Amino acid sequence: MTDTTIANSQYRRVLLKVSGEALMGQGSFGIEPGMVEMIADDIAAVSRSGVQVCLVIGGGNIFRGVAAAAKGMDRTQGDYAGMLATVINALMMQNALERAGIDTRVMSAIQMSAIAEPYIRRRAVRHMEKGRVVIFAAGTGNPFFTTDTAAALRANEMECDVLFKGTQVDGVYSADPRRHPDAQRYDSLSYQDVLARQLNVMDAAAISLARENALPIVVFDIHSAGAFPKVLRGEGRFTKIIETK
Repeated sequence: MTDTTIANSQYRRVLLKVSGEALMGQGSFGIEPGMVEMIADDIAAVSRSGVQVCLVIGGGNIFRGVAAAAKGMDRTQGDYAGMLATVINALMMQNALERAGIDTRVMSAIQMSAIAEPYIRRRAVRHMEKGRVVIFAAGTGNPFFTTDTAAALRANEMECDVLFKGTQVDGVYSADPRRHPDAQRYDSLSYQDVLARQLNVMDAAAISLARENALPIVVFDIHSAGAFPKVLRGEGRFTKIIETK
């Protein structure tokens, strides 16, 4: 059934970036199946409305290359391990979406033909035009680039109208509000604000990619049921990052 309130949205095609940590639920590591199912249900509702959806999922719930490098592991090897973690998360999300009745494709920047299609831009666009949800795995396929950068890159390549970033807090703050209760929350920011104030919502490469291509970024809390469809309608609490004139 089509949700007409979403179908009348201003967006035709969107990319949702889901942090790996979002899949942990209340845990401290790994994947909480109930959380994956809840997020999948939200994505399914948006997809059924006629909005074309693609995803990038992080791998921080399983492995972080930067953290491993800090403990002495080679950074390149650590980043490749992190890319493989994103593939695990992508397969879990694909399973949840297909159980919700949504046709889905996983496309990997690192070739692994037994479980995912290779990333080919035109093929990805065609999948979305046919109503399939496309999950981009393995980041950009290159070390030293985060999944935030991969999300900005894929959103631009897919000519998405907006990049949604689902996090653990309801927008962008001046500091982590879970550690600093007095942190200031922003309703809107410019790309330059994010860079100048060194706000840790996305890395500088991702923000620069978005700025260069005038790609809006919407940051919201993905942990409550219905959060993604709600923010797509412009409702609830979120921070929008856009170019200001």
